[in-house]
Amino acid sequence: MPEEITHSVEAIEAESEKILEEARNKAKSIIQEAREEAKNILSSQLPVNEVKTESVNILNEAKGKADKRIQDSEKKAAQIRTEADKKANEMAERMITIITGKR
Repeated sequence: MPEEITHSVEAIEAESEKILEEARNKAKSIIQEAREEAKNILSSQLPVNEVKTESVNILNEAKGKADKRIQDSEKKAAQIRTEADKKANEMAERMITIITGKR
């Protein structure tokens, strides 16, 4: 019976060592996968920063174009107002000429 107990204890120890070794290997595998995933995540942040920079550049360019269009529109509106005032004055002078008979 002591031999059976010793044999059983040795079998349990061997099984325990096998389980521990499998657990260590599994842990190493998980850690390696986590490291690889972390590397991938860290390396993918670079393009995100590039995209942010590019989007800022696009927004700045769009704002510049919008500001330019606003300035051009304001100039055009001022020209139209000036021309409208001139035409209104010409029409008023024509009406005065017609009414007063100065032709």
